[in-house]
Amino acid sequence: MTPIIEINGLSKAYVISHQRDAAYDSLRDDIANILRRPFQPHITQGAARETVWALDDVSFDVQQGEIFGVIGANGAGKSTLLKILSRITFPTKGRAVLHGSVGSLLEVGTGFHPELTGRENIFLNGAILGIRKQEIAKKFDEIVAFSEVDRFLDTPVKFYSSGMYVRLAFAVAAHLEPDILIVDEVLSVGDTAFQKKSLGKMQQETQEGGRTVLFVSHNMGAVSSLCDRGILLSEGRIAYEGDIGAVVNHYLTAVGSADYTGDLTDHPNRARGFDPLLTSFDIETDNGVILYGQPVTLRIGYHFPEAITVPQFSVKFLNAQGVVAFTVVSDYQPNNIPPRLQGNGSVACRIHSLPLLPGNYTVNLRLWQPGAKLDDIENVARVTVEWMDRKPDQIHWDSTMGIVYVDAAWSMLSAT
Repeated sequence: MTPIIEINGLSKAYVISHQRDAAYDSLRDDIANILRRPFQPHITQGAARETVWALDDVSFDVQQGEIFGVIGANGAGKSTLLKILSRITFPTKGRAVLHGSVGSLLEVGTGFHPELTGRENIFLNGAILGIRKQEIAKKFDEIVAFSEVDRFLDTPVKFYSSGMYVRLAFAVAAHLEPDILIVDEVLSVGDTAFQKKSLGKMQQETQEGGRTVLFVSHNMGAVSSLCDRGILLSEGRIAYEGDIGAVVNHYLTAVGSADYTGDLTDHPNRARGFDPLLTSFDIETDNGVILYGQPVTLRIGYHFPEAITVPQFSVKFLNAQGVVAFTVVSDYQPNNIPPRLQGNGSVACRIHSLPLLPGNYTVNLRLWQPGAKLDDIENVARVTVEWMDRKPDQIHWDSTMGIVYVDAAWSMLSAT
């Protein structure tokens, strides 16, 4: 059977000039440089140029009806790949063949005109997807109901929040039934309930309607539950391709810090748009090894240029499949953190008895204040949990038994 998406030797190069130190010039500077250039040819002769390959010889196929996962760290080439498949940009080499109509959700507001109302943008989006007006009208009520923005349907979308943008955009793309739906991390903007509804809709569309979904996300739980196959991108190349469980395991093994420590100031997995307020993370144990049932201390460094009122620190542990094992949150547990922090400092969270089964885990960090997320970093560290020395070697315990180990005792009550 012919794949619905065929990618062969896809490569994309960008040329970066290092001629100037200035971040930008004014219009006056640009005009002066143009007039000066014929008399000073050395201005461009010494310019240093660097070719960066955002994608390098990428090849894979996707079958009709699949939900295909694309994962990788920030800068791995995921967004470039999706922009090529969406015909936003063109490859330097190779080709991408897509058999059917394509709907894309790459960035908040993609395909919307800010001056048009939500109602008008539904028809505009449908026209972009090549859907006739009569067909859009038939689906109109379903789209509005799914998006849950009916109260603001006749309001220009420039007044919508990012979450409302995503709700309406996904509802349009999902209900107008393109043959191929390309979904980037944009769904993470929505609230948890809408994310679950959207993921369920994608699964339904592939099972019942034969739709094909190319799904990009840093949420390994969603990727693992939705996708059957996928690829792991690293520095523009495919680092691994195959069963989604194996792809996710390769990714989680590659990220993080083996010694559980690190400077977070320039961490590549910080979510876009956040300033580096969380600056370091360390895990300390009594004997240098992380053991089930033993205490660990989580230390988080911070730098707050401006005062933050009621800061809330959150540390989340996830297993190799991206399933959340547990979360510790400063605001929900006993703490002596002042209600107002500014400048440099650090906080600590003492876990008195680590409940995790032996295995590999990753750690996510977040910083909140009431009503707002201030910093968000995924895959800060990779944690390997081992048994305590007193655990008998002959006892076999694997991931099929769950995430946490319960220290319980059994006794005989009766026998006949």
